[in-house]
Order: sequence, then structure tokens, then C-alpha cells
Amino acid sequence: MDNRDVRRVVIAGGGTAGWIAAAALVKQLGPLLDITLVESEEIGTVGVGESTIPTSRTFHNFLGIDEQAFMRATQASFKLGISFENWGRAGERYIHSFGTIGRASTWMGDFHHLWLHARERGLADPLGDYCFELRAADSERFATGKDARINYAYHLDAGRYARFLRELSEPAGVRRVEGKIERVEQNGETGFVEALVLDSGVRIEGDLFLDCTGFRGLLIEQALQTGYDDWTQWLPTDSAIAVQTVSVGPAVPYTRAIAHEAGWRWRIPLQHRVGNGIVYARDCLSDDEARAKLLADVEGEALTEPRVIRYRTGARRKVWNKNVVALGLSSGFVEPLESTSIHLMKIAITRLIQLFPFDGIDDALVARFNAMSRRESEGVRDFIILHYHLNQRDEPLWRRCREMQLPDTLVERIALFRQDAQAYQASEDLFRVDSWVQVMLGQNLEPRAFHRMGRMISDANLTRALKDIRTDVAGRVAKLPVHQDFLNCYCAAGNT
Repeated sequence: MDNRDVRRVVIAGGGTAGWIAAAALVKQLGPLLDITLVESEEIGTVGVGESTIPTSRTFHNFLGIDEQAFMRATQASFKLGISFENWGRAGERYIHSFGTIGRASTWMGDFHHLWLHARERGLADPLGDYCFELRAADSERFATGKDARINYAYHLDAGRYARFLRELSEPAGVRRVEGKIERVEQNGETGFVEALVLDSGVRIEGDLFLDCTGFRGLLIEQALQTGYDDWTQWLPTDSAIAVQTVSVGPAVPYTRAIAHEAGWRWRIPLQHRVGNGIVYARDCLSDDEARAKLLADVEGEALTEPRVIRYRTGARRKVWNKNVVALGLSSGFVEPLESTSIHLMKIAITRLIQLFPFDGIDDALVARFNAMSRRESEGVRDFIILHYHLNQRDEPLWRRCREMQLPDTLVERIALFRQDAQAYQASEDLFRVDSWVQVMLGQNLEPRAFHRMGRMISDANLTRALKDIRTDVAGRVAKLPVHQDFLNCYCAAGNT
């Protein structure tokens, strides 16, 4: 425990994580804090996290951000889900959408139980026909507005996003200091960080430090030696190559995640370009092979030189250690298959604001923060592992993933669904029941049984109810404009 009042917050590193933290802190706690962000223009950022989930909209409302201004500044497009291609078997495709399947579930069971009963009776259409966001994504249509009932996220330019947040933060009171951090000064007795010393000799003192230095973990690991739990036994990829290309067609309202023999590749459409990348395990695919495969598969002229990114999946043993809180890549890394990286930054800073140690850093507070963070990151980890494990491919990497021993938490989830079609969302779980169901069924995990509440409905009534839902979904989708047309009207970025 450290009983010193906490007023001076120092953010080590900029990029998406640093400026998300700065924007949130100054907006919500600005009058109570002195906030300094230290970054160097000479140090690059990973900057490939360009796909988000719907929680970003909640966070933007939290900061009072105007959606159209944000989208113009970051040349963003809309996102209704992720298209998973070749993940079950080669040639198969399903969409994990942000939508609710069917109508509101009853207290007795979720909609998919009724659908499974109807399918058994030969009365059901494909599950996606009962989800508005899924069918809108598949039809490449989108619209939003005051009366719109649609759940969506964004594709964005991460570098522009950091600049956009900086432009909000500095006028609001965040002090930015340019410079490289040369060393971290710690208290000789407590080990608490007292100051960052820059290469210019400038010394930045603080009470609480946020480590946004990326994979380096300059404070949380190099200074405090917190330790790292490696998850490579479950998530075997260790490299990615990213490249940006010219857009050659309209932007679609979904991310593409396309499996290949040694991993997967992404395609993220923005207004002005497309973000592309390939994720792979080096023991199955060399860098040169991965680069060649990526460039052979992309569409449009390359705007950047392909950039190799090394990583090790896992989590810091403590996200908050002494007076340092790690945010973003310094806290750990779960590959971006479900676009969770930016969300984890935002939920961490939101949680810090809720548990802010104004009167001193208390062990109980730190333990609570770390426990919540760990449960959430392990939940994300399990959801990502699910995609790898539930495959029917025949390459060495995929066979290994199918046969590997799983975390106990995921073993339980899979068994519940396989035996009884039961899915759930616990308190710290990010992904909803609809997400688990879409991925499990999408990857061909067929339940052996399901809740029999459907037997209490006649075939005629069940057929009528399902038809009503399907007709409503199809009618609403038909009224939507094409996604690209809506973008052009709503938030065209022009040449900004």
C-alpha cells in the first residue's frame, strides 16, 4: 500500500493506447488530475488494429465524440461483423455478426433452441435469416440514424485515430512531451516508479504511470519485472505481416478473416484504402512464404512496404503492479481475430477511472482491478481458441489445434454446447450468447440435444413465428442503402 495522494498521471507512450487513455482521463477526471503523455515521433507503433467491436460506440458516447467527425477524421467505415472463410472446412463461410438472433429469448431458453427444434422438424431456414445485422452484412447494406435499430462497430485508420484523440486531449489539458524514455527511476525501498528520464535529460515525475510502450513493456516488465503468462500452447501463431492497398471496389460492412494452411489473413476496408495482413506460425510458414502469399492474395496496388510483426500471445501476470498500469500491448496480446485489442484498451481505462486510487494505491483495489482484467482477457482468449480448435482442416497446424488440450474453462463451454446446446455469458465475459452460438454452429459443432420447449408450440405456430421473423429481417434489410452509398452521404472523408 502507498498512501500518497495520486494526482500526477504520466502516460508512457502514445499511439492508440496512450491517446485513448489520455482522452478518457482528461474528459472524465480532468479537473482532479495533472496528465502528461510522453512519446517520441521516432518510435513507431504497431498500428494495425483497425477493426473494432460495438463497445467503441459506447466509449465514444462516454467521451462525447461526434460520430461523423470521428469517421471523417479516421476515414472509417462501418462494421456489422466478421466473415470467417475456410475456418471449418476449406470453401466454407459463416458470419459472426453483432446482431441478436431471432427475437428476445425467453427465461426458459435462448432462441437457438427453438431454431434447432424447428430444423429437426424441417421447418427452419438458415440461422442467419433470423438476424438483421448478419443479413445486412451479407447484403453489403447499412444505415444508421436516430431511429435505426442496428448494432455496429467501425473499421478505422489507427494512426489517424490516435491523432484525432490527441486533438481532443491537448486542448482539454493533457500535456504532451516529446522524447525517448532513457531510464525509469524507482524508489529504492518500495520499487514504485518515481520518474521517467528522457534522452534530453528532462525528468517527468508522477504518482501513477500508465505503460503504453507496446510489446516492450518498458515500465511493467523491464522496470518492474512483472512476468508474463505464455498462451502459445493454445494460440500457436507468432507472426504477422501487414500491408495497405488501394481500394479497388466498394467498402463492405464487415471484416474478412480468411484461414490458410498456417494461420489466417485479414482484409479491413476503410474509405481511402484497405488494411491487409497475414497471421502465421513460423514453424509452418516462413516469412518469405507468408509475404509472397499475402501479396499474391491482396487486391489493389500496395501503398506500403509489407511489415513483419513478431508477437507472443499471453498476458502480463499483473496488469497493475505497484503504481504502474499496463494498457494495450504492454498488458498482453491476444491475436486480433475478433478485433478485441482496442476494446481491451478502452475497458481497462474505463475500469481505472472507476477504481481510481485518489487517496493512495491500495492492495485491495489493485487486486480487484487485476482479477477483473484477467477474467476478461481469459474469456477473450478462450473465444479465440474456439475458432482454432473447431476446425476440420487437414494441415499440420490445424490438426494440432484440433487435438490440443484446452483450458478447462473452454472445455466446459464446448461440452455444454455439444451435449445440450447451452451457451452463456458470465459477468466479465465480453462475448454474448449470440456470439458463442454463431461461432460454434458456424464451425460445425452440432449439439446432440437441446431444450425441448419447442415441443409446446405447434408446427403451424412455430412455422408462422419463424416466417414473421425472417420476413421482418428481409424487409428491413431491403430498405437499407448500399453501405458504400451511405458512407458517401454520411461521412465521406474526401482528401483529409
